[in-house]
Amino acid sequence: MTPERSDGERLHKVLAAAGVASRRVCEQYIVEGRVSVNGSVVTELGSRVDPAVDLVAVDGQAVQLDVSKRYVMLNKPVGVVSSMADDRGQRDLREFTAAYEERLFNVGRLDADTSGLLILTNDGDLAQVLAHPSFGVEKTYIATVQGVVYPAALKKLREGFDLEDGPIRADKARLIGEPSTDRSIVEITLHSGRNRIVRRMLDAVGHPVLDLVRRQFGPLHLGTLGSGQSRDLGKLELGQLLTLAREPHPSPSSDTLD
Repeated sequence: MTPERSDGERLHKVLAAAGVASRRVCEQYIVEGRVSVNGSVVTELGSRVDPAVDLVAVDGQAVQLDVSKRYVMLNKPVGVVSSMADDRGQRDLREFTAAYEERLFNVGRLDADTSGLLILTNDGDLAQVLAHPSFGVEKTYIATVQGVVYPAALKKLREGFDLEDGPIRADKARLIGEPSTDRSIVEITLHSGRNRIVRRMLDAVGHPVLDLVRRQFGPLHLGTLGSGQSRDLGKLELGQLLTLAREPHPSPSSDTLD
């Protein structure tokens, strides 16, 4: 049991303000033992928390108590650099953040030639954790590549090989659909965030990338979000992302540009 606070705010009120449920339902969650504070289950209705300090979860899913934080999923188009200001005059992320009242910035980066899922937020702590090289969040890409990809190439991607900056392997690699005479579509999942790593891996097995899209970042999926479109994360998505960020992780050597 976490130590009882004499200060702070009532837990059920804080949960309701965070959008978890009504106050009455949040009280029920607490009594049922579904709420934890700093890793300890809390069942007392009078429990208090400090929203700025305490980590609260419901059914094992983290809850963001600070309602001033915003979390946005963007489907970044090709030709846009992952920066809020580009000194070479290229398209940057400001055209997608201008519509939001909060000052948002990107979590990690995608190179200008890669499209797909990018998180925008004003939560600096979360961004720092998820983008740090030691975090190694799982990411899934769909790559259209030159040539017919045979099982041997997929096996090599999964088993791993050496690049100029060290060994690398994919967590998963599979062919999607039937290849044509001059191109194939490969789904590849990996934890590394090293510079242009997906392109370099596929090039190393003889299949240069023609088009690359990041479809998944941790628990988040791009879904049907159109190129250049953005949307706020749902409660479940945010809970999954916050929970992931609070878990301990290994420390692979990596960069943050894919």
